[in-house]
Amino acid sequence: MKPAESYGFMRFRLLDSKEDYMCGINGIALASASKAKLDESTLVRMRDVLHHRGPDDSGHVIDGPIGLAHRRLSIVDLESGQQPIKDQSGSIHLVFNGEIYNHEDYRNKLEALGHTFQTKSDTEVILHLYDEYGEACVDHLRGMFAFAIWDARKSRLFIARDRLGIKPLYYHTGEDGSLYFASEIKAILAANVTDARMNVAVLPDLLTNLSPSAEDTLYQSIQRLPGGCTLTWQDGKLDIQRYWDVTFSGERKSSAGSESKLIEEWRGKFEDAVSSHLMSDVPVGVLLSGGIDSTAIAAMMRKNMQGKVHGFSVAFEDKSANELHYAGVASKAFELDAHVVKMSSSEYFELLPRMIWHEDEPIAYPASIPLFRVCELASEHVKVVLTGEGADELMAGYGRYPRTVYNFKLGQYYKRLTPAALRRAISRLVSRAQGNRVGQKLSRTFLQRELGLEQLYFDNFSAFSNDELHRTLSADLKESIGAIDPYRQHAKLAAAAGSPELLDKILYVDMWTYLHELLMKQDQMSMAASIESRVPFLDRELVEFTTHLPTNMKLRRLTTKYVLRKAMEGVIPSEILHRPKMGFPVPLATWFRQKHSNLLDEFVLGERFRSRNILDNHFIETVCRNHREQVSDNSQTLWGLLNLEIWLRIAIDGESHELVGDRIRELNSN
Repeated sequence: MKPAESYGFMRFRLLDSKEDYMCGINGIALASASKAKLDESTLVRMRDVLHHRGPDDSGHVIDGPIGLAHRRLSIVDLESGQQPIKDQSGSIHLVFNGEIYNHEDYRNKLEALGHTFQTKSDTEVILHLYDEYGEACVDHLRGMFAFAIWDARKSRLFIARDRLGIKPLYYHTGEDGSLYFASEIKAILAANVTDARMNVAVLPDLLTNLSPSAEDTLYQSIQRLPGGCTLTWQDGKLDIQRYWDVTFSGERKSSAGSESKLIEEWRGKFEDAVSSHLMSDVPVGVLLSGGIDSTAIAAMMRKNMQGKVHGFSVAFEDKSANELHYAGVASKAFELDAHVVKMSSSEYFELLPRMIWHEDEPIAYPASIPLFRVCELASEHVKVVLTGEGADELMAGYGRYPRTVYNFKLGQYYKRLTPAALRRAISRLVSRAQGNRVGQKLSRTFLQRELGLEQLYFDNFSAFSNDELHRTLSADLKESIGAIDPYRQHAKLAAAAGSPELLDKILYVDMWTYLHELLMKQDQMSMAASIESRVPFLDRELVEFTTHLPTNMKLRRLTTKYVLRKAMEGVIPSEILHRPKMGFPVPLATWFRQKHSNLLDEFVLGERFRSRNILDNHFIETVCRNHREQVSDNSQTLWGLLNLEIWLRIAIDGESHELVGDRIRELNSN
């Protein structure tokens, strides 16, 4: 440990670290009402809980009632990018997590305005942008970021999160107005200012959508700062403002030129986005699934990089859940240095408790576990990977998008042409037929559901339908929560989308809910492997250009991601360009019926979960039985319940993730 150095009333300390960790930030802001002195050990304890995020060094600063701390993985300016960083006057201090891809451009502009730089880091560029533009500095940043600036001149703390929430930021406010914030929830809990208690009001949202959809988390009194927002704190007073939002104006783009011109312009912006995301002083690779998104990124990397390009792929030993053939096609086409890791189902479940600890909340998406394994593989060769996250939400890539659009359109014709009495009779017939697969499929169409986003989209593709949710929650829990509306946030967002187009409304909702959780998966799983992941499809300029395209440039009849497919014609192999979307297939349905059925007995049907009195145990038994007997595929629901119980054991009961992992290992061996 280096000795502390004194700068007047400010203390700054830097700790040596030999480990390769990701970036993480945290801080404390004590309001005058607290009448307390900032405890240095608390600030450091919060910081060191984030040791898995980085860095190659670590530091903290205390300035009166304000403390900022940071852990760092060196990506840019390896020798002099230490944090916290202060301006020349010593009155402005900054901690930052992320990457600013246009920092070199602004360095030149700021130097022309008279600013003097001490480092080559993108961190210092943010500091000078703040000095020049104040809180409007966020408007000038191209990249992914979460940062905090303490401005002693104004006695003001300014916190910002990137436009789409690629980098995380959580916070807690005490009754006296004091603020605690961090890159991960566990760092806030380490401050011992709030208990690890479940926020039961969020449970309906979690069960239905697999993750909280608004600012609340599953922990009482801990919130997340939304993407595209800033938080200003001044002596206990909070002010959260949105500085950026997704907008749709297809008419403007469609009238700007021919379709071929728009595709050409999109391709140029995509290539520029990938090229900018290659900014690094360390090796960069690509997570390669063999799908169109990651393959398109690999193509642009090959075009814009000299030398070796590393590609990293993961698959299950089960051949039905294996896309390695397509990853091999992409690797061969672009001469990638290919690296592959395979997972067994036992390894998958044994890793789950550890990943839930990293995520701080139940894991929403089953693909999170293999994502960690491929990031772990990548960390042996590179420190940065590019990934295709965001392309589906940006360009309508999921199969549920055309299904919803056509469901709605056909339903409009059906309602207009079919007498009401006949519609009611058909609905009754469909309801009676739900015991077979055909009836189940028809029950998800306009024949059974009302025409509207809640019925045809939100409820139709949820883990628990609204009806199932009310049957799942225990009577005591429903009474304590009061009114239950798991789609309240979704409906609010749909109304605020600013577009009359059904598809635009859906994409807007998904970008602020579904995509946010995907990005948290991407961040936490890569951080757990001490590697930085970047998402070029969510580059600001590319996002703004794409959202302004007319909807038929995203979804053309049944063709998803139309503009990407057209832009990549002749660029990526045809076998990949025209393959059906698989996502990352995780065969949970089979695992829960066969080899790992005993996990359900332990964590879903077991006495410990039953005794929590949050769910209706009889209904949960029915869900499990119907899945095991193949009456219905309830794997998504069971996944959510399994995760919830493991999270409760770790977060609320205080068990270590290692202990829970040992229990799963024991069950796997039986």
